[in-house]
Amino acid sequence: MATTVHEEKTVTLLDGTKVKIRPLKISLLREFMKEFEGIAAVAEDNTKSMDLLMNCVLIAMKQYDSKLAEDKESLEDNIDLPTVYKIVEEASGIKLTEASLIGNLAGMN
Repeated sequence: MATTVHEEKTVTLLDGTKVKIRPLKISLLREFMKEFEGIAAVAEDNTKSMDLLMNCVLIAMKQYDSKLAEDKESLEDNIDLPTVYKIVEEASGIKLTEASLIGNLAGMN
């Protein structure tokens, strides 16, 4: 049986805060996936798509840095879209293609 070892990765928020990320533990992954499964339903609405992705990031932050999970507005002020993608991908193992999401999210002007 093959096993994969996931090493911690580090993402840097816009304010310079470094956050170590890795796959979520099962208890948080369940919560994360329940939120994420709604992505198809809001794919045509840029605001709702971003809100859903940020909710997923907030769930992940419960494991990575609980203080960041407490203040959505502060986190939104210190995170960019590529970092959101990295967190979602590492937390869940779901590989997001920036091209497919940017098509849906780029209209946020």
